[in-house]
Amino acid sequence: MQLYRTFLKIIHSFRYAILGAMHATSERNMRIHLLASVIVLIVGVVLQITAYEWIAVVLCMALVISLEILNTAIERICDALVKSGALPYEQAGLPKDLSAGAVLVAAMGSAAVGVIIVLNYLRTF
Repeated sequence: MQLYRTFLKIIHSFRYAILGAMHATSERNMRIHLLASVIVLIVGVVLQITAYEWIAVVLCMALVISLEILNTAIERICDALVKSGALPYEQAGLPKDLSAGAVLVAAMGSAAVGVIIVLNYLRTF
């Protein structure tokens, strides 16, 4: 019975995690990252990239999407703190800018990985 309860707790935690990730898709930037991911997946299939290249691509996509989810969480927390009066509006900008900057750095690095992979294949044509 204890194993069953533990299993149910795990299932519920995954459910909440999935709901959280799906909630992030309401953000414009998340939809942009998801669209870019679909395009990258299609290009990868068309170019028949290697397993190691797939590893790099999937890790880059996971990093950017994870950071975008964290960015959304930080923005929501800052907005709630400002609304409640616990945080002055002027102080909410820096954490929001920092989290957005982290997404930008990851997205730029991921784009660089994509360009390197694609250029390698275009060079052979």
